[in-house]
Amino acid sequence: MDLVDGMRVFVAAVETGSFAGAAGRVGISPKLASKYMAELEARMGTPLLYRTTRRLGLTTAGQRLMAQAPDWLDQLDEMASGLRDEQRGLSGTIRISAAVTHGEMVIAPLLRRFRTAHPDLVIDLRLSDRFVDLVADGIDLAVRIGKLDDSALMARRLGRMSLVLVASPGYLRNRGHPATPDDLPGHSCIRDTNMRGDGSWPLIDGGQERRVRVTGHFLVNSARSARDLALADEGIAFCPDHVVRDDLERNRLVQVLPHIRGPRLDIHAVYLRQRRMTRRSRDLLAFLVEALGGNTAQDQGGPDAG
Repeated sequence: MDLVDGMRVFVAAVETGSFAGAAGRVGISPKLASKYMAELEARMGTPLLYRTTRRLGLTTAGQRLMAQAPDWLDQLDEMASGLRDEQRGLSGTIRISAAVTHGEMVIAPLLRRFRTAHPDLVIDLRLSDRFVDLVADGIDLAVRIGKLDDSALMARRLGRMSLVLVASPGYLRNRGHPATPDDLPGHSCIRDTNMRGDGSWPLIDGGQERRVRVTGHFLVNSARSARDLALADEGIAFCPDHVVRDDLERNRLVQVLPHIRGPRLDIHAVYLRQRRMTRRSRDLLAFLVEALGGNTAQDQGGPDAG
């Protein structure tokens, strides 16, 4: 067993809580991961993990090793990749998490642009609207939208987005244009269940926020699906501006109550505070900040969000 391989299995086992998770992270079989761990403990001359029926725990020696091993492995990877990068650009794998629609429509095209300059780089993009655990899932960088809660994560602001009310010309011809927010409950509204709350829409009118409860025949958990249903004359949708921008410019959709908007939501890239960022992750973060017009100020500690 190579010492580096053993250390990778050890760190991955601690972060995922199992040898199966470590095996998936490192790319070997669970049996081989268990063997590497046993050989590492033999080499260190002391147990590093204790096994229970549910998960793995750290011994005192394991705690001391875990305090240093992740940073040591990151520095080793960065040193090796730095030598390669001098000749052929960035290499290795970057694991990125993003919300489904924003990831598909905004992040994925940007990642393709970034990788063009680095043909040896592997992009592992994980799209999900659920909360993603950066440690358990081995995520290097996560793009999150909305308010960030306090946590041990670091964050860099990438930009902002707004929610807008839209409908198709055909729907508005048949049902008429709402004149005020109070008219919305009388319309067929397409509700995106990813929005937190009681099913009402938060609308900013004259600088004041009010919530309007709406109803309709479609509930979806995708902003893109809400937009598609609006294009099909099914009702009024409340969508992120980046989802409907092209449709508005081409007059396939019309902005309803154009003086009304939804809350402006910050977009952040978040990453683990305790892990040293690799050069490829740092370069990608800088690229995203520039591409999305975010705040280039120094990183902020503490935020997290689902």
